[in-house]
Amino acid sequence: MNGSRSAFQKVFLMIDPTLSLADFDYHLPPELIAQKPAQERNQSRLLCLRADGSLSDQAFTDLPQFLRPHDLLVFNNTRVIKARLIGQKDTGGKIEGLVERITEPNRVLMHIKSSKSPKPGTELIFAEQAKATVLGRQDDLFDVRFEGEVLSILEQFGSTPLPPYIEHSADSDDEQRYQTVYAQPAGAVAAPTAGLHFDQDMLELLKDQGVQTAFVTLHVGAGTFQPVRVERIQDHIMHAEWYEVSAETQAAIAQCRAAGGRVWAIGTTSVRALESAAAQAGTVEGQRIPLAHQGDTRLFITPGYTFKVVDGLLTNFHLPQSTLLMLVSALIGIDRLKQAYTHAIAQQYRFFSYGDAMLIEPNF
Repeated sequence: MNGSRSAFQKVFLMIDPTLSLADFDYHLPPELIAQKPAQERNQSRLLCLRADGSLSDQAFTDLPQFLRPHDLLVFNNTRVIKARLIGQKDTGGKIEGLVERITEPNRVLMHIKSSKSPKPGTELIFAEQAKATVLGRQDDLFDVRFEGEVLSILEQFGSTPLPPYIEHSADSDDEQRYQTVYAQPAGAVAAPTAGLHFDQDMLELLKDQGVQTAFVTLHVGAGTFQPVRVERIQDHIMHAEWYEVSAETQAAIAQCRAAGGRVWAIGTTSVRALESAAAQAGTVEGQRIPLAHQGDTRLFITPGYTFKVVDGLLTNFHLPQSTLLMLVSALIGIDRLKQAYTHAIAQQYRFFSYGDAMLIEPNF
């Protein structure tokens, strides 16, 4: 998870200059924003975008029928940390902190809400017990050092950082359900939500069917919820996130390709990790197999992007004017995306993190 702004890389891509923010806008009735997950993980609906261009309304439990033996599902195994902290400055002013990134065992980059921005040297105390000191700023983030190990402090005093469109405070149910069943390395402040639909029974069923699995790590940042705020898409600066594609996952993709299988990304964060590795480290002998790599990525995927690794995608429905919506439109085209979202709204699918899913079939 180590990293600083000096290590961040901006990936420059050829972005269609005719694209504007309005191309990625749509109206969503507020009542379609899911405030709670389905009663069981696998009870969501599934909108399938078929290879022939048609749409079909399915249940998530229908997923296996769209997969073949030797297909590979690539999951993001990041673990959501209890990144939200409530506290005060040494002057008594109340603050709310949201850890964006852990840079050292006792040091973080953090969003801080307060009446006045804390200056370097300001002492903070969270939950009346955990002490920290502001060291400086990096753009809109504060560099903060804690008196103790950050992950332990967050586990003891923090709360799950639910997305801004979820209107209730995080409770014990959210601690379980806003986390995938396969989460491992801690570091995300937002869940890789496409993976929330999978339970152990579904994973075992797919394994028995001959479908393979592999994992990447991408520690999702709070920037994933931020809409693009510039009219010209090419002027947007992508937020940075740390990722890793391991040698084991590289080998699993190579095996999938050799067996004639298809590479499915489970969620847009898995797409970003796989495509970032291909962009920054390259591919195996020119094949659609990314080399193992880890580091920071600012990869911004928009229509016109050529996918180097990913064939198919399982994803949730995304916010208007968001970079995630742009990524999905790069895979299927803006017109087809608008058609799918219009259909989903008319059929009252549930949207965003706790909502339903969409499956995009490869055209082979």
